[in-house]
Amino acid sequence: MLGPGRTMAEEAPRWWPGGGTSPTSPQLSADRVPKVSDDHTNADISSPAPHAEAIIDETRRRVAEVPAEVVVTNHVMGLYELAAIHLGTTPPDLTQAALAIDAVACLVEGLDDRLGIEAPTMRDALANIRLAFVQIKSAHAGQAPQPPANRPEPA
Repeated sequence: MLGPGRTMAEEAPRWWPGGGTSPTSPQLSADRVPKVSDDHTNADISSPAPHAEAIIDETRRRVAEVPAEVVVTNHVMGLYELAAIHLGTTPPDLTQAALAIDAVACLVEGLDDRLGIEAPTMRDALANIRLAFVQIKSAHAGQAPQPPANRPEPA
């Protein structure tokens, strides 16, 4: 569960492996990655380096502490961002955006209130990205977006 008064955005950064706030954190910098050589004769590929195992174990432990609804909601928002990125290209990639939006819909509509307190926010996000898709698709086709048939036109 999220702490009282905390949002997904406030919780998300603490779940990166190594405690960083992005995949470009110092823990993942190039100088921390072992060099690979062409000499594989002495390499023991049957088990990872001991420190790598410890990092993997720590990451798994930390992920296990996070409620699944938080992880799933983070993935929903990642798919939402993916759709927005494809809608924002010139020209918009409507096929890729539609796929990402459909994936958001599968999770949000399929899981509904199982997403916890963020479920209403996820439903709003889905409605917003769908609306953006329709508007961009209409604009791209040279047509003005039409209001839904069941809603009156704004005054």
